[in-house]
Amino acid sequence: MDTNKKNLTDFFKRTIPIANNIAKDIADHFEKASFKKNDFLLKQGQISNDFLFLEKGFVRAFTFDTDGNEVTTNFYRPNSIVFEVASYFKRIPTNENIQALTDCTGWIGNYDNFQVLFHTIPEFREFGRANLVNGFIALKERTLAMINLSAEQRYENLITTRPDIFQNAPLKQIASYLGITDTSLSRIRKEFAQKNFLAKW
Repeated sequence: MDTNKKNLTDFFKRTIPIANNIAKDIADHFEKASFKKNDFLLKQGQISNDFLFLEKGFVRAFTFDTDGNEVTTNFYRPNSIVFEVASYFKRIPTNENIQALTDCTGWIGNYDNFQVLFHTIPEFREFGRANLVNGFIALKERTLAMINLSAEQRYENLITTRPDIFQNAPLKQIASYLGITDTSLSRIRKEFAQKNFLAKW
């Protein structure tokens, strides 16, 4: 196994209890991939065929509303899995785009290799199940936050838990992810900064 796959095997082992040799066997089915800033990993209308472990870089997923405006649906940071789950498993064209916000490197397992691993290695099935459950929980929490939390609360939660997003994504994309306008985000950021400043005195 390529020793550069250590981050990949470590990711498997962090996700589920798995022997080192089995983690290496799984990693052998993944190939190195790199993307330049603004490259598309997936475009609307395509079928998702790649299961990417993002090793370095920052990626976002987005779609378009009825007026043709971009709406960010997710941000991916290093040590995460990037793929469009509905298209990947149902083999249907996606309604999302996945685009690199920075130069990125990672490891790709295509759909056919995924099927081989899924049907031959029980640990990989458990790994896949764990990732799907974690993804579902994250989606559920985000859905509830859009309903139960104010825009200010959503902003504070995001900047507290995911400051990396503000370091890598334009504010316009962050605003759409929070479900607010650019103007509202600017106001909230100003008020949040003032509140934190006053709290120090």
